[in-house]
Amino acid sequence: MRVATWNVNSVKQRLPRLLPWLDQRAPDVVCLQETKLADDAFDALLSGPLAERGYRAAVHGEGRWNGVAILSKVGLDDVVTGVAGAPGFPDPEARAVAATCGGVRVYSLYVPNGRAPESDHYVYKLEWLAALRDLLAGEADDLVVCGDINIAPADADVFDPAAYAGHTHVTAPEREALAELHALGLRDVVRDRWPDERVFTYWDYRAGMFHQDLGMRIDLVLASEPVSGRVRAAWVDRHARKGTGPSDHAPVIVDLDTAPDGDIGPMVPPPSAPRARRSVKLPQS
Repeated sequence: MRVATWNVNSVKQRLPRLLPWLDQRAPDVVCLQETKLADDAFDALLSGPLAERGYRAAVHGEGRWNGVAILSKVGLDDVVTGVAGAPGFPDPEARAVAATCGGVRVYSLYVPNGRAPESDHYVYKLEWLAALRDLLAGEADDLVVCGDINIAPADADVFDPAAYAGHTHVTAPEREALAELHALGLRDVVRDRWPDERVFTYWDYRAGMFHQDLGMRIDLVLASEPVSGRVRAAWVDRHARKGTGPSDHAPVIVDLDTAPDGDIGPMVPPPSAPRARRSVKLPQS
């Protein structure tokens, strides 16, 4: 079974990229984030093209922001939207959907960004993650948690830790919240497979960050031990970040039991060597 996760940053804008990508990579299960469509609009746009490709969809969306979905060719049962007990900002947001696909419980998550350390949105992020931890603690043994987690697990997951000083995604409380998910038995399958590689999933649109490979790894696939033991390949489809009209995120692909493309490396295609620079500031700094 091939499982993928992709923050598409507007499924409507990314449709010319998404459908050919589905045809090319042929994932069995796809977790999408930042769909930015209400459920009826998602169905109107995609129900036909997805049915033609053998997918059913579980969606949880909003009209302008957020939004998550699971596309599956291998079953879509026991669909649940949202995270019980999670706070809103101020109202509940469309940030989680779960379903059982091919015998595996799958979550598609779009974790709150946090915006700035100590801001109200940062507190919201930590409280939302605490509610997620409590929910996942009671989940099935065969579990995959996918999505834009909006946390770089370690300094190795950003191009320059100094550039992120004072920003979200790298603070100790965020990483501690992620560690609490790992404590439930969830493995970071990409890092497990490629412990020493430079691997990113997100590059800001601005300042040529992608072409210089100045990115961060915030899109994760976390799997329980029974599922992580089935992993045969785990990689970032960097090709989907290239070309015209890409998302600022690249898909992460994980193959269970068999690897149709082989164990082809952490990023496909691999980036060019980044230019040596004394210091780089984030575009928003």
